[in-house]
Amino acid sequence: MTTLDSPEKTLFTSTTQAFLEKEAPLRRVRELHSAGLSFDPAWWRRAAELGWTGLLVPEELGGGSVSDSGLADLAMVAEQLGKTVASGPLYPVSVVLAALVECADPQPHSGAIEGLMSGETVASWAVSEPGRGWAPLNPAVTATPTDSGYRIDGIKDRVEAGAQSAALLVVTRCGDGLRQFLVPTDAPGVTIAPQQSVDLVKQYARVHFDGVVVERSAAVGTAAETAALVERQSQIAQTLQCAEVVGILQTVFDLTVQWALDRHTFGRPLASYQALKHKFADMKLWLEACRATTAAAVADVAANSPGAGLSASVAKSYVGEMAGQVVQSCVQMHGGIGVTWEHDLHLYLRRVTLYRSMFGTPEEHNLRVYEYEKAGRSNR
Repeated sequence: MTTLDSPEKTLFTSTTQAFLEKEAPLRRVRELHSAGLSFDPAWWRRAAELGWTGLLVPEELGGGSVSDSGLADLAMVAEQLGKTVASGPLYPVSVVLAALVECADPQPHSGAIEGLMSGETVASWAVSEPGRGWAPLNPAVTATPTDSGYRIDGIKDRVEAGAQSAALLVVTRCGDGLRQFLVPTDAPGVTIAPQQSVDLVKQYARVHFDGVVVERSAAVGTAAETAALVERQSQIAQTLQCAEVVGILQTVFDLTVQWALDRHTFGRPLASYQALKHKFADMKLWLEACRATTAAAVADVAANSPGAGLSASVAKSYVGEMAGQVVQSCVQMHGGIGVTWEHDLHLYLRRVTLYRSMFGTPEEHNLRVYEYEKAGRSNR
């Protein structure tokens, strides 16, 4: 999926890979898990210094991309993250920054943008709600206008790095429309409770908003543009997640191929058995299809094309469905050792299992693809 079409992008990719191999190897995931931590804030600041947090931010606001597409560069970073299932708030910070810089007037949030880009602060997107599927445009959390601003009430859950964030970008129902607000996590009425995750280091939280009062300047975007902003944020989150899963699949596939070449039974390498050859061929086909659908989604979302929503849903549906099957097959090919705590395969399996349900399940995105196609037919 990563296309190294310039010396600058080659250097950025190699620097990112070297940084992750040194600073975020697989053993670091286990160390963080043992310590009960999600990520090291100092590590995240160093990652920000590499330019990760500024890729979706225009140059006039202090950001900039390596290539002509900040999202493509960010997808490359996500793909590299998948190779060591590294922790860190890449997605929540990227999505929040995308909203802040793409709204009609980012100036009121210049301080927040600067803090997020430097890595000094972390923010997350509060969009999912308990007992509800993926419905970012239909929130139950409400924002009620007051004399000085807005009052926010309701519950969000599955908020990544919620306990580590200084602010949350909260999607709300305001009258007949949508609004988003940047809410400090230490504001009166905000209560954050940790949620259990199948992943070892990805931590989530349920957040209660009980009469949280914010000023008018906390609103991100106008009422007219919020729905489009939320939809674009969804697409960015989905494509970055798929890009990371592609990195996971490539790593697990390569690891399993090497295992089958090195492991011998009855005097023959496992890779020489025809049944396993067929399985490897199937997995390679699925891997490349995941890569292709993700690359198409990254290109369409980066260009903000009319078909971006459809491409993102196609990728999220296919990658979400096939990733688990590929990693499970690799676990089975490893035999008994593949299901032990000591082997690293379960670290990858946990991550793809978690991601299957985040930002919409394959089943939910199948329905979205159907709706897009039905709408397209009716317009012909």
